[in-house]
Amino acid sequence: MSAVSALTVLLALLAALSNAAASVLQRRAAAQDAAGAEPGRPVRWLLRLLRDPYWVGGAALLAVTTVLQAAALAVGSLAVVQPLMATELLFTLVVGSAVFHRRPDRRTWLAFGALAVGLALFLGAAAPSAGRDTASSGRWAVAGAVLLGAVAALAAAGRLTRGAPRAALFGSASAVAFGATAALLKEFTGRLPQGVGTALTQWPPYVTAAVGAISFLLLQSALRAGTLAASQPALTLGDALTSVALGWALFGEQIALGLRIVPEVLGVALIGVGSVGLARAPSVHGTWDTASPAANGSGFAPRHPEEPPATGPGRRKEGDG
Repeated sequence: MSAVSALTVLLALLAALSNAAASVLQRRAAAQDAAGAEPGRPVRWLLRLLRDPYWVGGAALLAVTTVLQAAALAVGSLAVVQPLMATELLFTLVVGSAVFHRRPDRRTWLAFGALAVGLALFLGAAAPSAGRDTASSGRWAVAGAVLLGAVAALAAAGRLTRGAPRAALFGSASAVAFGATAALLKEFTGRLPQGVGTALTQWPPYVTAAVGAISFLLLQSALRAGTLAASQPALTLGDALTSVALGWALFGEQIALGLRIVPEVLGVALIGVGSVGLARAPSVHGTWDTASPAANGSGFAPRHPEEPPATGPGRRKEGDG
């Protein structure tokens, strides 16, 4: 492995860890303030979260993730950097176990592992090429319309559901938006050789900021809708697959076929097995990331004044946001 490839892998893994920690911290804040997830009052809810140190810490880590991701994209391929973010799934369980003082069930660990290994196997065998540094305006126009339609459809469907499906749909919408943000970052870093001043007079940095803000808001909707076991796989896998598609459509990154199709199919099969296993896992509809004070001794309990006290771990129903 060359020095550049090793640096790309290191930066991408650090970005995955930072992103996982950000999701866990913000999920903790969202679950604790479950009473704030009132229909029609998202602004008041966000303002209240701005005073929560866990939420602020998560937001800071998202900024760190953006910097690490941009650095990785500056030296590596979009279709290599983003799939490495699949390790975020396992990082989420590790960090979540420490923050919530409660481990997810064994089926969730196995499902997350299958998803991460399957995605890594598929993309490792596919070996996407580096492609071009920038894309034409025409390609961006078509891709932008498709991405906007996909995000709007997923978010609209999410508003019609509750619980785990709502978290998964908003997670998917956020994933598509974050994949678009990554592609926009790639476009921006690809223009930096023209000079920083020149690049800042062009559209990519500002569209990146706008799409990033939308991605962030969709992520908050996913985190307050349900457990990380439902939202995080949709977020991580959707982000990676969207990035691969955009790498091909915008930057000409090619996926290898031929004999490599065998491990690629195996990777897809593992993703399918992991998805089925996760759908049946207790953590998806349970409360492993909404631990009670008795479980963690930290005084963390969702604020539901109208709800009778729980008589044991896992009795509280997940807020549907």
